[in-house]
Amino acid sequence: MQIKKAMSTSINSNTIASLVFLSAGLLSANANAEEFFTIKDGELQRPTGYREWVYVGTPVTPNDMNNGKAAFPEHHNVYIDPKSWAHWKETGEFRDGTIIMKELVSVGSKAAVSGNGYFQGEFIGLEATIKSKKHNPNEPGNWSYYSFSTPDHDALTEVAKPFPAASCNACHQSAAADDFVFTQYYPVLRAGKGTGEEAAGGFTSTLK
Repeated sequence: MQIKKAMSTSINSNTIASLVFLSAGLLSANANAEEFFTIKDGELQRPTGYREWVYVGTPVTPNDMNNGKAAFPEHHNVYIDPKSWAHWKETGEFRDGTIIMKELVSVGSKAAVSGNGYFQGEFIGLEATIKSKKHNPNEPGNWSYYSFSTPDHDALTEVAKPFPAASCNACHQSAAADDFVFTQYYPVLRAGKGTGEEAAGGFTSTLK
C-alpha cells in the first residue's frame, strides 16, 4: 500500500509539474512573440544584434544606372529574425511577429583588384519592417515600416515611429512577390520558401 501510495504521489506530482511546465511554455511563447523587437507608445525601440540574424541579401539600385536619380542608391543589407526564418522555411509564410532589418550602406569604391563594380562604403542608415496584428491591425498585411536614420544620415535615433501606410504599402502591395515582401530580389528567401532543411544550403546539387 505504501508503495502504491508513493507511486500515486509521484505520478500526481509529475503530472502537475508537466502541466505547470506546459503552461509556462505557452505563456512564454506568447510573451516571446515579440522577443526581437519592442514597441512602446507606438514607437519601435531600435533593435540590436540583427547582424547575427539570417542574412537574406543586398540589393542596390545605383545612381549610375538610374540617370543619377535613383530612389534608393545605397546598398541594402537585409536580415530576418531567426524565428521568422525558421517559420518561413517550414511554411513559406511570414509569421505574425516577423521583423526584417535593412541596413543602409553607401556605394563606396567602384574599382577593385577583381575589376570595376559597386562595393560597399559606410553605414548611412537603418530601417525595419514588422508584421504584427497587435500593432498594425488595420494596415495592409499587418505590416509597418520604420526608419532610424537621421536626416543627415550621420547617426541613428533611439526610437522610430511608423511611416504612414500609404507611403510604403502601395508599392509593396502592387509589386512584392510574397506578402508585401520583395522576395524576388532575395535568393535566400526564394530558395528557402517552404523547403525545410534544404533552406540552410548545400543539401542539393541543383542551383534552380
